[in-house]
Amino acid sequence: MFKIFYEDLVVGQKEAFGAYEVTKEEVIDFASKYDPQPFHLDEDFAKKSVFGALCASGWHTSAMMMRMMVDHMMETGFAGLGSPGIDGIEWKKPVFPGDVLTLESEVTDKRESQSRPNLGLAKSTYHVKNQKGEVVMIMRGNVMVAKRGK
Repeated sequence: MFKIFYEDLVVGQKEAFGAYEVTKEEVIDFASKYDPQPFHLDEDFAKKSVFGALCASGWHTSAMMMRMMVDHMMETGFAGLGSPGIDGIEWKKPVFPGDVLTLESEVTDKRESQSRPNLGLAKSTYHVKNQKGEVVMIMRGNVMVAKRGK
């Protein structure tokens, strides 16, 4: 099942992947459940807001990014074992229905776990971009990665 382990990660390694189309229905559904602010729910209100149109919640953008990450992990056989947390999220631009999001990642650090010899920890920076190549979100995150044969 796993093909890419902690030992395979290289600091500076970059990847680009994913393609997630944002729909109006999903923006409204997510906001209705988790972030019911009017600029995520009502097109007329959103037109008069600072965003100028109905837009996705930043948390929805984060969830779409997570989906692209997990799909990529499954496709490549990445030996991810979960995350101890993130170091930061920046929502740089609004995400609108019709946008197609992609993801770029860069491994920025790695170290062996002191308490769990079967895994390592890696830090990465993720840039979510829209179809125009504009960065809409940046996340700096951490992942636990299985070591080969451990």
